[in-house]
Amino acid sequence: MKQQPPKAMIVAGVMSGTSADGVDVAVCRIAPGKDGVPRVKVLALRSFAYEKKLRAEILAVAGGEPSTAAAMSQLNWRLGAVYAECIEKTIAEARVKIALVACHGQTVYHQGASAKYLGAPVRCTWQLGEPSVIAERLRVPVVSDLRPADLAAGGQGAPLVPMLDHCVFHHATKNRVLLNLGGIANVTALPAGCGVDAVLAFDTGPANMVIDALMQRLNQRSYDRNGTVAAKGKVLGGAVVKAMGAAYFSALPPKSCGREEFGAAFVDAFIGGCGDARPEDIVATATALTVETIAEAYRLFCWPWLGQRAPLAKATELLVAGGGAKNKTLMLWLTEKFAPLGVKVATTEGAGLAVEAKEAAAFALLGWLTWHGLPGNVPSATGASRGVVLGKVTLA
Repeated sequence: MKQQPPKAMIVAGVMSGTSADGVDVAVCRIAPGKDGVPRVKVLALRSFAYEKKLRAEILAVAGGEPSTAAAMSQLNWRLGAVYAECIEKTIAEARVKIALVACHGQTVYHQGASAKYLGAPVRCTWQLGEPSVIAERLRVPVVSDLRPADLAAGGQGAPLVPMLDHCVFHHATKNRVLLNLGGIANVTALPAGCGVDAVLAFDTGPANMVIDALMQRLNQRSYDRNGTVAAKGKVLGGAVVKAMGAAYFSALPPKSCGREEFGAAFVDAFIGGCGDARPEDIVATATALTVETIAEAYRLFCWPWLGQRAPLAKATELLVAGGGAKNKTLMLWLTEKFAPLGVKVATTEGAGLAVEAKEAAAFALLGWLTWHGLPGNVPSATGASRGVVLGKVTLA
């Protein structure tokens, strides 16, 4: 896109995460700020569950099950229609008119680290959801495929939420660590008074992904509502220690992960490491693993980063968003784990953003930046060589 003076726009951000449980639509008013930092206001938010057959197909493809070119193309176009329908319902209910759509798409493969393919090193990512279907149905431009430009510039293509984290949550005197608990957990460390070039962000490992998979296998339920199953179980410390031996957890940022690292094979090994434990004990142990890996990531990477860049900060807060923020057991254990570190745990609600809205709002912001020809990635977070304009634009 040719760079143009930024202007206020109403943008629909569309997000479907690694859990593949459904679609979040956040309709946002985004405007340039006097300090050069965009202002983001959420006007409407809706969540839609995927139909069971559609979710099963997504999980099969993302899990590496054999498919055909025809089936992949059909899934791509079907998802485009699903996203269009979700946006239509959201704007009709909110009675707002949008000028732009920013659609993340459904990730079915993400490989941020280089691996040899046909004799050459390749890094790649793939999100499904045909933007032409959305543009034609809604008659507005669509920004999509937001990760590849960062990958091409040497980055991991993730995380991309840090731009929103900085715009919405940076604070003059407090360190803030933003934690998003989706299928994967990711953190953004914002030193007090920092600019966007001093942001650290990376994926810490699984948040809900392993817990959900265990609930489906052992309890025939899609997830652990409110963490009630984990609350009844006993944490198997040895299994947590064994699982934390995975190389990903100690790898240095920038780093990103997904089902490739923590999908079915990891879950199989995790169950094996729990022996003959009760289902509730295994779910509790997976919940504890999420907490331990987040705390370890904070100790190894976030705290040194914050200490070097904001030694006089008055306080440090951990602000949680995403579906996992509704898991009461997970939130309780996080609060208990971070209390000795002097870190207060809360949700993003108190700072003005609903826990369900963050990722969809982040992509609305990225779409707005792309439309105005402005970079949307944060090189200190993704490892890219420079800031780049993200995504592809499909005109209506």
